Amino acid sequence: MTIWITGANGFIGRHLVRELAEAGRVVHGVGHGALDAAEAHRLGLQSWINGEVDAANLNALAAAHGLPSQVFHLAGGSSVGLSIERPFEDFSRTVTSTARLLEWLRGSAPDSRLIVVSSAAVYGADHPGPITEDAMLMPMSPYGQHKQMMEQLCRSYGHSFGVCATVVRLFSVYGPNLRKQLLWDICSRLAAEPQVLALGGTGAEIRDWTDVRDVARLLAQVGEVAPQDGFRVINGGSGQGASVATIADSLIRHFGSSAVARYSGVARPGDPVSLLADDRRLREMTFDWRIPLERGLADYVDWFKGQLRG
Repeated sequence: MTIWITGANGFIGRHLVRELAEAGRVVHGVGHGALDAAEAHRLGLQSWINGEVDAANLNALAAAHGLPSQVFHLAGGSSVGLSIERPFEDFSRTVTSTARLLEWLRGSAPDSRLIVVSSAAVYGADHPGPITEDAMLMPMSPYGQHKQMMEQLCRSYGHSFGVCATVVRLFSVYGPNLRKQLLWDICSRLAAEPQVLALGGTGAEIRDWTDVRDVARLLAQVGEVAPQDGFRVINGGSGQGASVATIADSLIRHFGSSAVARYSGVARPGDPVSLLADDRRLREMTFDWRIPLERGLADYVDWFKGQLRG
């Protein structure tokens, strides 16, 4: 089985490459980032193209290695904040790259299965409890709006042209090698040994935290089964929520810091109060989340401290 991953050099992409390669899959990647052959092979990639997800690069992969059985589409925008600062760039990364990939699949590899990584940001606000996949989509940021547009393209190509696609809406993914967002920010500040850890928001914001190593297993498992009607959406969340304050306090404890977290009370634009998955469809798949939050956070702190020493 030959598998392609767009965005294979990203945070989730690298973990997914390793998961699939260790399972004996032949994995090729395309996306941004300079990787020499030795580094690509170390990650588990048989080949790597540093460039856009476009027809030229996809044709080059196909000519060299044959058509893929599965394509995992992870390329795209990855930050709410950057999407607000540079919305057109986020649109191009997410929507345009998806349109190019779908059009290439339609014409060149119609039998390939597509697994698309989306985000819970498509749900927006006003969801006080677990959110089902059928909930109304009301994204609050360009990031979420562009992910919704990406999903709509996949649904359209599935219904109109038979492109087989599964969309996985990930929630708050964290873990080793994450060098941005809340956990990285908190640990970076704790490294300076502050007495007060000043954070935005209220601390009561609820998120569904999932370790990237579990997420890689989830994506690999999703790729094994084709959707019955050619298109499906799955929440990639655990159904277990934890507040930002809980996360901050746990990181402080694992870091061995005496800092006290204080919150500004001012929410960041584009951030809903609660994002928690209804995980019914994952339970029907008999997927199990193996890494509990406390262990995952402890592992993240250990990894972060290793970066400081290294």
